[in-house]
Amino acid sequence: MKKNILNSLILILILAIVTLVYSNHFKNPFHFDDSHTIENNIFIKSLKNIPQFFKDASTFSSLPSNQTYRPMVSVTLALDYYMGKGLNPFYFHLSMFCWFLVQLIVMFLLLSKIFKSVIKHEWTDFFALFAVAWYGLHTANSETLNYIISRSDSLSTLCVVASMYFFVAFPQKRKYLLYLLPVIVGMFIKEQTAMFAPILFFYILLFESQVSLSDIFNKKHFKKLKSTFMKTLPALLVCGFLGLLVVKMQTKTFTPGGVSTFNYFMSQPWVYLRYFIAFFLPLNLSADSDWAAFKNIFDERVIVGFAFMILLGVIAFKASKSEKTKLVAFGILWFFFALLPTSSLIPLAEITNDHRMFFPFVGLVMAVCWGAFLWLIKFENAIKNKWSSKFLLVILVLLILGGNAYGIRERNKVWSSEESLWYDVTIKSPANGRGLMNYGLSQMAKGNFKVALDYYNKALVYLPFYPYLQVNLGIVKNAMGNTFEAEGHFINAVQLGSTFNETFYFYANFLFNQNRFSESLVNAEKSLSLSPAHLPTRHLLLNLYVQTKNKEKLEALINETLQIYPADEYCMKFKNYDFSGSTSDTDSLEQIAEKSKAPQDFLNLSLSYYNQKQYDKCIEACNKALKIKPDYAEAYNNICSSYNALSEWDKAIEACTKCLQIKPDFQLAKNNLNYAKSQKKPK
Repeated sequence: MKKNILNSLILILILAIVTLVYSNHFKNPFHFDDSHTIENNIFIKSLKNIPQFFKDASTFSSLPSNQTYRPMVSVTLALDYYMGKGLNPFYFHLSMFCWFLVQLIVMFLLLSKIFKSVIKHEWTDFFALFAVAWYGLHTANSETLNYIISRSDSLSTLCVVASMYFFVAFPQKRKYLLYLLPVIVGMFIKEQTAMFAPILFFYILLFESQVSLSDIFNKKHFKKLKSTFMKTLPALLVCGFLGLLVVKMQTKTFTPGGVSTFNYFMSQPWVYLRYFIAFFLPLNLSADSDWAAFKNIFDERVIVGFAFMILLGVIAFKASKSEKTKLVAFGILWFFFALLPTSSLIPLAEITNDHRMFFPFVGLVMAVCWGAFLWLIKFENAIKNKWSSKFLLVILVLLILGGNAYGIRERNKVWSSEESLWYDVTIKSPANGRGLMNYGLSQMAKGNFKVALDYYNKALVYLPFYPYLQVNLGIVKNAMGNTFEAEGHFINAVQLGSTFNETFYFYANFLFNQNRFSESLVNAEKSLSLSPAHLPTRHLLLNLYVQTKNKEKLEALINETLQIYPADEYCMKFKNYDFSGSTSDTDSLEQIAEKSKAPQDFLNLSLSYYNQKQYDKCIEACNKALKIKPDYAEAYNNICSSYNALSEWDKAIEACTKCLQIKPDFQLAKNNLNYAKSQKKPK
């Protein structure tokens, strides 16, 4: 009883330390794929859409090529959006981290059970606790926990660990198949959950059927193999059936992103070796690697990688023969099967990715810590009787845990902004064109257009046909006043990315700002047809339907959007738009604003003035809005834009500074402010 209390206290201490170490990550922003799965995804913005997540994979992302079937991920995102009352990264990080702590608790319970089933020793619980601490503080796992959409990895791993625990801890309840419930949930989170079935098979084979890996090929063990298979059959059927369901539910537009299956497969043994080394030395972690698939079968990395896989297999086979060491074999098998979905025959866009280590490291920490335990108990007497031995052991533990904890704090800092994250990628992965582009994007957001253009041109060397790079070249050229070249890049983007909705959206946005409404409308409607989940496209179309005086389509789009996202304030502004009479659009807006005295109507009026280059009137309309609503950030931003157009930089800076004091995350205002500062000549 006292030991259980001590174990609980140590576990609580571990959870507290893990929380403290991760305390500087909770305010880190959305990154990378978070943009299309969270920020621009209209469907996660209302809990009413939860049933739709299970019916339609296109609700997962606003990017057609990434619309995979992971409905439970979308459920968690919708709940976080609801709890945070919007796109507040803190709540997304908080829920994800809380589930991580739950995983650590369940991991301890599982490891404690398995360790004790092999050897009953007073140290087993302490080694289970150490394994949990090492995993919880492992630097590589910070890559998963900082990347919000990679909760598909963390939550599915939790489901596998939970199902394993229920199977191992409650053998008398197995007939009710309750241990499969977490796995069922996990299959709706990420397909890798299906690896529970082979992991379970080898657990039963090694620990319950008492059959080693080499005995599989011995005929006299056929009955045990058959018995093991039958015990695993429910898991195989559930994982197999749900795996087929996931494949069937995928959208036709979804693509894994890779090219050559053979080249990808050749590269993966080297990737396994990289992950294995990273477990002991988690250095040079990168949010976006520049590794490319190997093209030559005689590449020394291919040879070394396959040699490593063979060596790992030999260790697992030998370890499985002994009652004491079979846990090492099981951990290696866990490591192998956990990587199989992403590191085998399905060619993904990136041949390696750091967040893929999260699931396999459960097995690896199990194998390594058990191997260390077996080695240390050989010196049990020396450790117990010599303070020097105890001191060295404590120092080693502190070095492992402390070094990893320091690494987490540093990686959290790297993930603290788009600029720091992608700068790190340019250093760690200098041949990654997408990393160079994204760092350029962070500079463009700051108004450093020349620096951004320089990085885009560097990225062109590696990604000459990448649609999003062409989009960003168009944006930066337009910001620098070269509209002719800008349009050329937007046209290239549309041609190269004819199935990418965002290429059409950004071109439509460019055309809208050029007052070419008919052309803009064609591209915006194409964008929406490719991705109904893309909220910015819907907002652009609202303005286009007003400009083209299409009342029927405006009302239809408003009703459809509010059906999906009832709290869309931007959409509500257009709900009672008046098309009646022969007056101009601006005259109509003036009448609406003077009649309603609503701040949003004065804001709409200011936009109309701005598009007509009547900047003084735009400022006047915004000031009327501010009299009614003093904290109206959007009005200050429009004032800033007008003063920028008038080259009155000090007034522009003053307006956007006030805007950002009200709404610090207003990216457009940041861009306007940085532009004003860049144009203001030093005295």
